[in-house]
Amino acid sequence: MGIKEQLLALFERHKGVFLSGEEIAEKLCVSRTAVWKAVQALRNQGYSIEAVRNKGYCLSEETDILSVQGIQKYLDPVCRGMTFTVLPTLHSTNTFVREKAMAGAPEGYTVIANTQTGGRGRCGRAFYSPADTGIYLSLLLRPRHFAPRQAARLTTIAAVAACEAIEAVSGKKAQIKWVNDIYVEGKKVCGILTEASFGLEDGYLEFAVLGIGINVSPPPDGFPDELQKIAGAVFRDRQSDGKNRLTAAFLNRFMAYYTAPQNGSYASGYRSRSLVLGREIQVLLPDGARKAVALDVDEDCRLMVAYENGETDCLHSGEISVTIS
Repeated sequence: MGIKEQLLALFERHKGVFLSGEEIAEKLCVSRTAVWKAVQALRNQGYSIEAVRNKGYCLSEETDILSVQGIQKYLDPVCRGMTFTVLPTLHSTNTFVREKAMAGAPEGYTVIANTQTGGRGRCGRAFYSPADTGIYLSLLLRPRHFAPRQAARLTTIAAVAACEAIEAVSGKKAQIKWVNDIYVEGKKVCGILTEASFGLEDGYLEFAVLGIGINVSPPPDGFPDELQKIAGAVFRDRQSDGKNRLTAAFLNRFMAYYTAPQNGSYASGYRSRSLVLGREIQVLLPDGARKAVALDVDEDCRLMVAYENGETDCLHSGEISVTIS
């Protein structure tokens, strides 16, 4: 870890507190000139660092910039052993992590981008990923002896973890539109895309890349016209350390469920946050849409539906449409 990274970690632990140049130099075992240069480098990255004679340097409490150091200070022990990389921009975090997985990266390898130029959602759709206002994260998982049916749990565990994280950090109620969209106040604030690789011989999961995008605050120029009625954000304005807090809150909860025996009790949390149960929906099938009523979500988070003709079905994948008011 370089001087700049060490200084940022120190600032993050003492956010809003002045630290003298001498004190910083002593803690980092470097010269005061090196401290000054590191401060300038952080300022160039957008960090608001105040300098006052006879008081020293202070990282503004209003700072909301994603960083490894900013995330790690909020992580629980369950995330110990994970490795993090935060990058200014990527084409797609899922593509990047998938390439790392193929090269042998270990479970827990996580990449977070400040913006994506080619972010992807389900069914090949583009995922709008503006700079500075969202979290675009992909996590590499290597669960043992996961069959395809079990692998579907990863998306639903992530949905519950995202809801719990949003609720803990913002105080707002979060709901799930089956299977992987998170809504707050009637608007979509989060999407999840899990991509997996299975062994040809045994059919078990070799690895999965769990991708999640969260709109933390609205883009300065607003959402594009085609997303105006659909997309929302967790917060109406930037929050102090909002992105770091929300990232850590999601990872803490996801890893707690993921590492628990049988993945813990995530299914009840998923079911209680469903915004479709008991409502009329459209099941989008290759040959057209069919009207149905969403009845229940089972322990594997498959959606039970009843069609107009009385037939019932158990949906383990696919898409539905529902009017959200």
